[in-house]
Amino acid sequence: MKKRLLASALGMAIVMSVGTAWAASKIDGKVTNDSKVEQAANIAIGEDNKASMGSISIKNSEVGKTGVVTNKSDVKQAANIAIGKGNEANMGSISMKDAKVDGKLTNDSTVKQAANIAIGENNKANMGSVNMSGGSIGKTGVVTNKSTVEQAANIAIGKGNTANMGSINMTDAKVDGKVTNTSTVKQAANIAIGENNTANMGSINLKNAEVGKTGVITNTSDVKQAANIAIGKGNEASMGSIQVQ
Repeated sequence: MKKRLLASALGMAIVMSVGTAWAASKIDGKVTNDSKVEQAANIAIGEDNKASMGSISIKNSEVGKTGVVTNKSDVKQAANIAIGKGNEANMGSISMKDAKVDGKLTNDSTVKQAANIAIGENNKANMGSVNMSGGSIGKTGVVTNKSTVEQAANIAIGKGNTANMGSINMTDAKVDGKVTNTSTVKQAANIAIGENNTANMGSINLKNAEVGKTGVITNTSDVKQAANIAIGKGNEASMGSIQVQ
């Protein structure tokens, strides 16, 4: 299945972008993306490219106390691939950069028979995940990722690549609210090969983050018939885990 998906994806010389994005916006209302992705390929090839399908992307943005951001995605028989240098491919995910959350941020994803792959250098492939770089989650902030991953491959190959599937990933963030990841992983492979690559599946990963007195971090994962593999130098593969650094 994995070979067929990759071969089919690489044979398509297109980048498909279906989603919602803000470059620099303040959100104090409702933003909803409801998507179904079947038999599709989402590909970013080259340098500094972005491909988004069934996703919400927010950069340098703030979600207020009454703000509600919801992404609901159903991904089946799909390939999400970033190849080259500095590329990013998002499928069924919410991605935020330098953002403050003081409302509700919810990603509800089902991923079946899919391949999520980052190959090359400093590429990112996100499927059914919530990804935040910088920012703060206030006392009333709630970040929730609910994912079901079945018969899927999550792979990072090369140098400094990141592949996230059914996970919440936060860097340089303060948590003073609720962060919840509920994941079901069945018949799946989570693999990091090369140097300084990271593959996360059904996990919560906090790096350079602070958890306040009122902060609550919960990861509920059910992992069955799955392989979690890191091969090479400085690689990291996390499955059904909470990582705090």
